[in-house]
Amino acid sequence: MKYRFLAPSCLAILWANSLIAQDQTPGQRAYETRCGRCHGSDGRGSEMAPSMLRGLASRDAAQLAALVRDGIPGKMPGARIDDAELTVLMEHARLLRARMRQRPVVRETVELIDGRKIEGEVSGEGFTDKQIKANGKVHLLRRTENGRYREVTSSADWPGYNGDPRGNRYTTMTQINRQNVKGLTARWVFTFPGGSRMQGTPAVVGGIMYVTDVNQCIALDAGTGRQIWHWRRPPTPGAVGAGSNRGVAVSGDRLFIATDHAHLVALNRHTGEELWDIETADFRQSYFATGAPLAVGALVLTGVGGGEHGTRGFVSAHDQATGREVWRFWTIPAKGEFGADTWNGKDMQHGGAPTWLTGTYDPDLDTIYWPIGNPAKEYDGRDREGDNLFSDSVVALDPKTGKRKWHFQFTPHDLWDWDATETPMLVDAVWEGKPRKLLLHGNRNGFFYVLDRTDGKPLLIKQFVKKLTWATGMTPEGRPIKAPNQKPGKEGTYVCPSQDGASNFYSPSYVPSTGIFYFQTFEKCSVYTLRDQGDWVPGKSYLGGSQRTAAGVAEHYLRALDIRTGKTVWELPQPGPAMGWGGTIATATGIIFFGEENGAMMAADAETGKPLWRFETNQNWKASPMAYMFDGKQHIAAIAGGNVIAFGLPD
Repeated sequence: MKYRFLAPSCLAILWANSLIAQDQTPGQRAYETRCGRCHGSDGRGSEMAPSMLRGLASRDAAQLAALVRDGIPGKMPGARIDDAELTVLMEHARLLRARMRQRPVVRETVELIDGRKIEGEVSGEGFTDKQIKANGKVHLLRRTENGRYREVTSSADWPGYNGDPRGNRYTTMTQINRQNVKGLTARWVFTFPGGSRMQGTPAVVGGIMYVTDVNQCIALDAGTGRQIWHWRRPPTPGAVGAGSNRGVAVSGDRLFIATDHAHLVALNRHTGEELWDIETADFRQSYFATGAPLAVGALVLTGVGGGEHGTRGFVSAHDQATGREVWRFWTIPAKGEFGADTWNGKDMQHGGAPTWLTGTYDPDLDTIYWPIGNPAKEYDGRDREGDNLFSDSVVALDPKTGKRKWHFQFTPHDLWDWDATETPMLVDAVWEGKPRKLLLHGNRNGFFYVLDRTDGKPLLIKQFVKKLTWATGMTPEGRPIKAPNQKPGKEGTYVCPSQDGASNFYSPSYVPSTGIFYFQTFEKCSVYTLRDQGDWVPGKSYLGGSQRTAAGVAEHYLRALDIRTGKTVWELPQPGPAMGWGGTIATATGIIFFGEENGAMMAADAETGKPLWRFETNQNWKASPMAYMFDGKQHIAAIAGGNVIAFGLPD
């Protein structure tokens, strides 16, 4: 028999490894056996799989258990694992996440070019940039040639969904013009973790950009796209309908976001720390929220979804400091209130009229204008005879009390799901020789409206699509003259526009110097089918039928309308299936930026519609562009699919 002797150093290694094996917890053994090879022993990921630690924050225990057992088709196999092993596995995974979050705090003192010094925590840095948190704020710095730093400058901020609360996506910045727009390029790209077909508009305040998805908000350096902080919470089990989030409102040092279960949350905009969280409605009754809040004075306003689920819509106003509800406007009147007689039948109790798109605000008139969605059961009006106020309307509200000043209904007794949730844009213009305060609205029903926003009086109503079958005209008061045989039927009824609408929530814009309204439009039709439906059930859709896009013409146009005549000045057809939902922004230099049908960010001449520039994103647009100034340079930014892209001119 031959014996092989090990060197003392090898014996020591074996002895140490045996002790390590003995010291392993059951959770560590389970993790290393099942997860470590792909996700890494520390959970931070490897070439085989990404970090698993991010997903822990966005899923609750039941969702994590389902993920481990079911896996992800084509990406991660499921595991046969009993409850006891799963419990210790999850405990160890959460321990790894806690260790990651307890990374050493790096503090540094940097000297600025003016001699001042900033001492604080380094939260991020690159070759030329550094983020330092000090005194509760984030300082965005840039390295200079002498090794010192300067603070970035930020102007022409975009603090909410539409930038200006009046709702006109129009920028007075002039660096990007018709002569140099061809040189526009992507300055940076940020991929939102898990983001896909996002619908939000970035907000920018003080050099920090805020982008959102469902129950998530990420703060970015608006000059580089480098992440500053990430707030998130798990999806709410049982919540219905909240497949998107359209953005935030920023006021002072607070940021406001709505959640999938109809909560309104306030965050510290510098750190992402939660300041308060209030419930606006019970998600178990089919309520949810997707819209960006609106900051008005010391208040923040929010709305809810649920038009397809039989909720009762409302706008609520909350104190920015505490979240306390100050007032609430219900979009379906209670019995005895104004408008209650426009609901005849049981569906008044679950009539919809949601408020999921952000309203606008006129600081001169101190008036809020909020667009209201469709009634439920949308395809079947037999249990809601009447006009169904305030569905498919814009309502003017007093911000002090929430009381209605006036309303205008675009589609009384809607049977085709034509929300009025298109931006109610507020502009001041000369009308028939006199200055007038106007509200512009390109409605989903195929008509363009100009209202006097002091009293809601219609000044102009003009059809803007070629294919329109549901109405033959308008009365002087702005009431549609409905065509016969356009109600949904059990055999199917052909109606134009389609359910997608002649336009939709994607943002319009307006150029004051030209008096032209720019917006994206569809030429499509639908076949609407009526079906008997039982009583309302929480968590279930409440439709009364179905619809499908009709075969035949499906066209997508960027249209420019003269607001004084409603006539089309020009239109730019976009090849494709008419499924792109990208909005617009206009510039003082005569450019319209928009998300084009085939996935490009595009620029067109505001006077002629001539294409000037395009950048292929290869994404289906669901969002609208915005603009901001950073370090003295104009940027155009938008969310394409799950990517945030900021465009600018070369240095």
